[in-house]
Amino acid sequence: MKYTDALATLSSLGAELPKGHTTVTGVRKFSLDHIRALSQALGNPQNRFPSVLIAGTNGKGSTASTLASIAAAAGIRCGLYTSPHLERINERIRVSQPRETGSSLEEIPDAIFGSLVERVNSAARLLVEQSVLPHPPSFFEAMTAVAFCYFADEGVELAILEVGLGGRLDATNAVEPIISVITDIGFDHMEYLGDTIAKIAAEKAGILRQDGVLVTLSQHQEANYAIGEIAVALNVRGVDAARCLPGTRLVAPDPASERQLARLDSPLGRNRYDLSLDGEILHIDSPLSGPHQQRNIALAIATAVELRTNHGFAISNEAMEQGVRDTVWPGRLEWLPPRLAPDGRVHAPLLLDVAHNPAGAWTLRSALSLLPPTMPRTLVFSCLAEKPVDEMMQVLLPLFDSSSGDPDRAGDHVVLAPIQSPRAASLEELEAAARKLDVPFHAAPHVPAALAQAEAVTPSEGIIVVTGSIFLVGEARTVALAERKPQAVPAIGKKL
Repeated sequence: MKYTDALATLSSLGAELPKGHTTVTGVRKFSLDHIRALSQALGNPQNRFPSVLIAGTNGKGSTASTLASIAAAAGIRCGLYTSPHLERINERIRVSQPRETGSSLEEIPDAIFGSLVERVNSAARLLVEQSVLPHPPSFFEAMTAVAFCYFADEGVELAILEVGLGGRLDATNAVEPIISVITDIGFDHMEYLGDTIAKIAAEKAGILRQDGVLVTLSQHQEANYAIGEIAVALNVRGVDAARCLPGTRLVAPDPASERQLARLDSPLGRNRYDLSLDGEILHIDSPLSGPHQQRNIALAIATAVELRTNHGFAISNEAMEQGVRDTVWPGRLEWLPPRLAPDGRVHAPLLLDVAHNPAGAWTLRSALSLLPPTMPRTLVFSCLAEKPVDEMMQVLLPLFDSSSGDPDRAGDHVVLAPIQSPRAASLEELEAAARKLDVPFHAAPHVPAALAQAEAVTPSEGIIVVTGSIFLVGEARTVALAERKPQAVPAIGKKL
């Protein structure tokens, strides 16, 4: 099957998260029975490699990518499965290269992706014909099956799997993880997971196994209780990642440095700090910005130590340092430097963040507080209709309110635009939410126009913050990277 045909086949399976759980065949109930039947028809590829399964509301992708980078740096043939993607669907499925060719995690090639979609689709079609399955698998079930097959075919020694939704009934939970990891839990997807932290946490704790291992950090009291109750019932051994947290805050780069003056590096800085681990000092230098990432880095390191100590994986402290340093996870407080336009004007840098729920919005708000207060700011915002748009705007828009009377905010702007998704909030819905807050805004018909408008109103010494949806960040990132040539930008950072 050609790559384009594979994309069309997956698209025919419906949206990744259909509203109300409905499909063309009627109501689809969440169940592991379908992915298990499909996996069995494919030869149970998920049983041919050990897995680490990571659930949570926020931070699970950052934790997964950091852990996979550590494993790759240690020379482990590692598979990484994450969702959703920013720009290309291949991003979801990656495998590290052999030790002699480096430790990077590379996307599944188009040709192999096409052949595996055909293999999964053929198996599913036969199961439907035999009435083993009542209907074709969902988009996410099919993608998960493709990842299982690819990892098995590639002979991965360890798979790092990010849960798509919840945990208990997520397709990734078809594996038998050697370690389960639970990141921070908050309110999201409540129509699927429940309307309380306790209910949501219980769904996430569905990735735990009898006599298994859980790596986590203390968090919301209700979440701690719900997870702890299930862990005790299953006789799970808990690993507290708190010892892998730093005792000090991140160290921002020197604003007088050459790269900072050229605005090539983010003013938010990298996470740099030292940890004492088993009597040795571990030097942490992560490209993932923001204090909140320290919790995700801690979870990844604690899991790596558990893999080394109790599961036979040779992961040195040096590999942990290199893996953390080499982590690639775009769209998370990602800094895109200024660009030089054809007319000679320098356009402001972009800060891309996929904050797509209230907890993510608060985390972004905290990170923005680290910016120089006099830096002019423009917000490009959009989100999905199913998200609490009013609450997210209440968190973020006041930081860009040019009518607030704060002289530092007098030059700020807000630009709203719909995203390319059937689940997107309409421009009218976004505008109505902004009017409730009485914050001035501009409206754009689509994301490229929103970026152009933001660049037009933001001075070169300012910043454009793009956030509210993974779909928005993915679309904006594609447009921005096609235009940016940071090496041609003169130093302007003295205005910070």
